[in-house]
Formats: sequence, C-alpha cells, structure tokens
Amino acid sequence: MAKAHQVLEMLLPNGGWVIYGDTYEGAEFVECEPITKAQYEAGFAQYDAWKAEQDATKAAQRQALLTRLGITEDEARLLLG
Repeated sequence: MAKAHQVLEMLLPNGGWVIYGDTYEGAEFVECEPITKAQYEAGFAQYDAWKAEQDATKAAQRQALLTRLGITEDEARLLLG
C-alpha cells in the first residue's frame, strides 16, 4: 500500500508540497499547483503500477549499462563494494 508522500511524489515529482500525516487535508501545496482530493485518492490506485514501471525501467537501464561495460552485476558490485 502506498504512503501519502509516495503518492504526492508520483503526482508532483518536482516537489513544492509538504504533508503532515497521511490525509489530503494534511497536505500543503506551497510552491506548486494544488491537486484535488479526487486526484490524490486516485493516486493510491495508480501508485503500484507506476512504481512497477519505474522499477522495470531502472532495471533495464542498469542491465543496458552492464552490457555496454561487458560485466556482470556481481562484477559491478565488486568494483563498487
């Protein structure tokens, strides 16, 4: 289950907001256009799919880099560890 700040990070990735607690009423839109309560609530239903897409994209980018370097993930860990 997504947390309130995760939903706001998805909906307003450039920030400009602060949230106290986990309700829409606890959100303050300081330096961004406010979202509606309906958008906030819908964000919880959208978050898991969005996060899975973000994770898949990051994994594909990581694998592409490892392929270009010609090393395995374990070898990369050795280099960075």
